[in-house]
Amino acid sequence: MVADILRARIVEGKIADGGLLPKQAALIDEFGVSRPSIREAMRILETEGLVSVRRGNLGGAIVHSPDARSAAYMLGFVLQSDRVTLADIATALCLLEPACAALAAARDDRTTEVVPHLYQLNVEADEQLSNGPVFTRLAPEWHATMVGSCGNQTMRLIVGTLETVWSHHEAAWADHVDSQGQYPSEKNRRLVLRAHVKITEAIASGHADAAQRLAPRHLDESQTYLLSRYPALVVNITGPTDPVGPFRSR
Repeated sequence: MVADILRARIVEGKIADGGLLPKQAALIDEFGVSRPSIREAMRILETEGLVSVRRGNLGGAIVHSPDARSAAYMLGFVLQSDRVTLADIATALCLLEPACAALAAARDDRTTEVVPHLYQLNVEADEQLSNGPVFTRLAPEWHATMVGSCGNQTMRLIVGTLETVWSHHEAAWADHVDSQGQYPSEKNRRLVLRAHVKITEAIASGHADAAQRLAPRHLDESQTYLLSRYPALVVNITGPTDPVGPFRSR
């Protein structure tokens, strides 16, 4: 009961992200339960990622509002448990992300709220064409920004969560191949940037059909390099100290 009430307060924003839950004594007085019950409620919320508990005299329960990153982390556990492959995630993105591009192009305020951010990321990516790993980290930012600007909250969260899981593996792969001196050529990065520019232009022009048509073609091309080398790679997010382990084993 205590965990349910505190969870609702956090999710509804009644306790700000980064804020502190009341001290144990205050919670005991408010709910009229024992200290072990309060500790169990904290354990539940901590397991859900909604609080992190600091021990000691200056301790307390720090609140963490749920976001796409925390959702991606939990989804990653489910995907890994079900032995879902990166190829499976890639297929889902090829179906869902183009719809986000079309929605972004249909926004009446796209020229002020969407396009400037995409243009700026294109400029930054162009400046980093010679640096493979940096470019590979900038490219997902473009996708995240486009998806985040689609105007539909449900699509933004669902597709953004999948993007986060994919980008986690793509970044680990980028570091690994760079350390092996096997990074793809600059020509491939230019193709990625060119696709981003074309989709940005379609969004800027309000051509939803064109944006939706260009997006899956680009996704398929950008995903091919990783998937062709690791076609059966299963989602793996449980090894933060060795995130490229799956790539080393192949």
